[in-house]
Amino acid sequence: RGVGKTTIARILAKCLNCEHGVTSEPCGSCHACTEIAEGRSVDLIEVDAASRTRVDDTREILDNVQYTPTQGRCKIYLIDEVHMLTKEAFNALLKTLEEPPEHVKFIFATTEPNKIPVTILSRCQRYDFAGIETASIQARLQQIAQSEGATAEEDALHILAMRAAGSMRDSQSLLEQLLSTGTQTITSADVT
Repeated sequence: RGVGKTTIARILAKCLNCEHGVTSEPCGSCHACTEIAEGRSVDLIEVDAASRTRVDDTREILDNVQYTPTQGRCKIYLIDEVHMLTKEAFNALLKTLEEPPEHVKFIFATTEPNKIPVTILSRCQRYDFAGIETASIQARLQQIAQSEGATAEEDALHILAMRAAGSMRDSQSLLEQLLSTGTQTITSADVT
């Protein structure tokens, strides 16, 4: 949780659709890159599988796979929390994964790969993300606190970073709770 799976998926979408060509370092400034960054690219379809688990939802998505991208090189389907799909939904998806159109890429993000059928996993490249190091989380929390005009004790940020257990999102949520109290100085006592 909170280690950047969806963020990396969006960066990969930029890499595939950057107007300067398929690249490992998208420019970030072309039309395709900015649309993806702003969440308004018609060629990046983001689906929250946690709320669209039924086979009919999956079929609705797959009905549009045949159409070519509107602007970019690829049409990219980012399915977040893919492990939440039903067995029937996975079966509907399997047919497309076996013979995907050349212009379509699927990116699946999940916190529970063990719940994805082997028939689906065998057709994927898999990248496991580790938790974010405590020192990196602490440094980012320091930046956020400063940008919000607050000061924070080093020990306070360390406790927050440790408590987040590798999740940047969880650490930021904890910091946000502390900042919402209106305090301008965060101490370890506040965190505790």
